[in-house]
Amino acid sequence: MIDTQGNHAPDAVSLRPITEDDLPVINGHLSDPVASGPFQWFGWSDPHRWKRDWEQNGILGPDSGRLLVVRGTESLGFVSWRKIPRGTSFHWNMGIMLWPDARGRGAGTEAHRLLVRYLFDHSVAVRVEADTDIDNIAEQRALEKAGFTREGVMRASTFRQGSWHDNVLYSILRDDLPPAP
Repeated sequence: MIDTQGNHAPDAVSLRPITEDDLPVINGHLSDPVASGPFQWFGWSDPHRWKRDWEQNGILGPDSGRLLVVRGTESLGFVSWRKIPRGTSFHWNMGIMLWPDARGRGAGTEAHRLLVRYLFDHSVAVRVEADTDIDNIAEQRALEKAGFTREGVMRASTFRQGSWHDNVLYSILRDDLPPAP
């Protein structure tokens, strides 16, 4: 595992592929409304989806994927991305879910930076976008610290807990990144 400076640091936040042993922890958090948090709980869903995705392609496909966020051996949550086609090109949309104990400690900002670098290093995309609930101030700060630019509000874009919620759209372009270490 490598941090954003290219150093092997056991206490640094890093990303790694999800293993089969990680699936029960992930499913436990996804099936718990409290662990999911106020902005990530969308109701119960297929408890076998992650297992099927893992068996199919290790949850790393050409159009989408997920990686575990870790600090040393501690699981902190996961990041995800999916391809958004635009005419003859595409860009990425990314997201993050951190476990309750990992929130508010800077791991989200670092995980965003790592995933953006990964996506730009391994694809020709020039844009990565992320959106979050308009009331999720912590995620907005993490995105801004990671170098994302706020683009605007998407009105009534997410249905959660019986009502429609506005989201804030952010993006980062390949040219926005500092040179790779």
